[in-house]
Amino acid sequence: MNINDNTRRQFLKKTAMVAGGSLLLPPSLLASPPPPPPVKAADAKIRFSVIGINHSHINAMVDAVTRGGGQIVAVYAKEPDLLASFMRRYPTVKKAATDTEILEDPSIQLILSSGIPVDRAPLGVKVMQHGKDYLVDKPGVITLDQLAEVRKVQKQTKRIYSIMYSERLENKGSVKAGELVQAGAIGKVVQTINIAPHKMTPKSRPDWFFDPKYYGGIITDIGSHQFDQYLFYTGSTKAEVTASQVANVHNPQYPKFEDFGDAMVHGNGGMGYVRLDWFTPDGVSVFGDGRLTILGTDGYIEVRKYIDIAGRPGGSHVFLADKKGIQYIDCANQVLPFGEQFVNDVLNRTETAMPQAHCLLATELALQAQAKAKRLDLKL
Repeated sequence: MNINDNTRRQFLKKTAMVAGGSLLLPPSLLASPPPPPPVKAADAKIRFSVIGINHSHINAMVDAVTRGGGQIVAVYAKEPDLLASFMRRYPTVKKAATDTEILEDPSIQLILSSGIPVDRAPLGVKVMQHGKDYLVDKPGVITLDQLAEVRKVQKQTKRIYSIMYSERLENKGSVKAGELVQAGAIGKVVQTINIAPHKMTPKSRPDWFFDPKYYGGIITDIGSHQFDQYLFYTGSTKAEVTASQVANVHNPQYPKFEDFGDAMVHGNGGMGYVRLDWFTPDGVSVFGDGRLTILGTDGYIEVRKYIDIAGRPGGSHVFLADKKGIQYIDCANQVLPFGEQFVNDVLNRTETAMPQAHCLLATELALQAQAKAKRLDLKL
C-alpha cells in the first residue's frame, strides 16, 4: 500500500496529541518501558531484524525477543520520522537501505514487523520464502485469501509465522491467569468473556484508518487478540463462530468505519464472547479498560489488564473467586516467558511459545467472524 508522504507526515503530527493507545501510533508517541540491554554478538542465541514500524507494538516485540536472547541487527522503514524514533530507542541498530538487504542477509534468522496491516501478510510470505521466521504485530492477516496464502507458504517452507497476541503474551495478569487455569484453580473452563474497548481520537487518524480494506475491520483487528485468548484458556483446538455483528454507531462521517463489534464462539473446549469498541472516553488514563473473565466449573478469574478503575494503580490485576473465597493476586513480579520460549522455538524448530495451528486458527476465527458479521444500522 502506498501512502502519500505528506499525508503520513500530517498524520504523525496529529498523533502527537493522542493521549491513549491506537492501531497506528508510532513508537515515539507511546510511553514504553526502557528497553532491555542489547545482547552482545557472542552471547546471542539468534540474530533478528525489523521491517516496518508503523505501530508502537514493535517496541514490546523487539524487547521480548531481546530478553529471550536475540540480537537485533538491522531495521528498514520507509518513514524517516518513525525510523528516527526507533533509532533513538535502539541506537546500535543498523539502518538498512532496503527490505531486500535484510531479507537476503543469510545471518538473519527472524524478521519482526508492525507495518501497515494490509501489508503484513504479504511481507510474511516473502520472509518465509527467504528461509526466515516471522513475528508480526496483530492483525497478522486481514483477509481469508491472505490467510490461505500464508498457510500454503508456511507448509511449504516449514518456517514459523507467529503473531504477537500481546494482550495474552505480554500482559502479566494474562500470563498469571493462564497459570491458574493450568493448575485447575477454577476447575474446567466453561467460557471466556473478553471486553476490549479502545480510544479512537478521530483527528489523529489518516483517511485509510476508517476503511476496513486496509485494516480488516474491527473484529479482524482488535478481535484477533480475543480469539487467541479464547482458544488458549479453554484449550480449544477446533472452534466455530456462533454469531457476530458490527456497527457504525456514532461516526456517520466515516460510512465504512466500524466502531462496535461483538461475537460468540464455541469449540471443543468451551464457549467464548468478545466485545470490541472505540468508545473509551478521554477521562480514562489508558487506551482502554480491557478485561478478561474466565468462567470455570469451580470458580472464575477476572483480569483487569491495563487499569483497575477507581481502584489499585497500574495494570495486570487478577482476581480469583473459588470455593475458598475471593482473593486479589499481585502480578508485579510475574515473569513473561514468551520471548525466551519463542527464541528457543526458532533455534530448536519447536512450538513451545505458541503452536502454529493455534496462531492461525485464532486469526481465522477473527476473519470468519468479520466476514459473517451482520452490520447493524444503529444511529445514536
